Amino acid sequence: MSIRLRHTFAATAAILAFAAPCAAQQPAAAPRAGLMGDLLKDVAEVQAKFVGLAREMPADKQAWRPGPGVRSVNEVFLHVAADNYLLPAAVGVQPDASTGISTTDFKTLDTFEKQKLSRDATVSAMEQSFAHLTKAMADTPDAKLDDRVTFFGQDMTVRQVWVLTAMHLHEHLGQAIAYARTNGVVPPWSRKGG
Repeated sequence: MSIRLRHTFAATAAILAFAAPCAAQQPAAAPRAGLMGDLLKDVAEVQAKFVGLAREMPADKQAWRPGPGVRSVNEVFLHVAADNYLLPAAVGVQPDASTGISTTDFKTLDTFEKQKLSRDATVSAMEQSFAHLTKAMADTPDAKLDDRVTFFGQDMTVRQVWVLTAMHLHEHLGQAIAYARTNGVVPPWSRKGG
């Protein structure tokens, strides 16, 4: 065995010896079961795809739009972020005032979407919005899923709001994928070997 290989093994063993007690001190939370567990897993996967795609889109393509009156690349990403604050409000989880989003004044959503942010700032805004969304979802007990809420004038269950949320994310992920491919960007998860 070469000296280099022995050093690699020794370093790996030292890291594992240190990491094992740390991991033992912080047991991993069991994944949530049922519908909310499935939705949370799905939203986490969609978030990873959105963030990966947002990071891959060239900075000079952020303002690209397929036609007049259609959201630009950046506006699609910020629309998703804005709705990650709006949709939880339907079940009583209001956005933080620092977002500038008011669930009683929908013009604030439009203002949020049309911000001129750098690619990195857009990614950060998306990550913060997904943190808000997933916390709101995770904090919803199964016993509340049949509770009734009014959302956009429609009577629905809390369950329906969360399913609608996941559907909305997938709709705009498809849009973002089409925007990316039209601009020569291959989604990171679609690359060979990835």
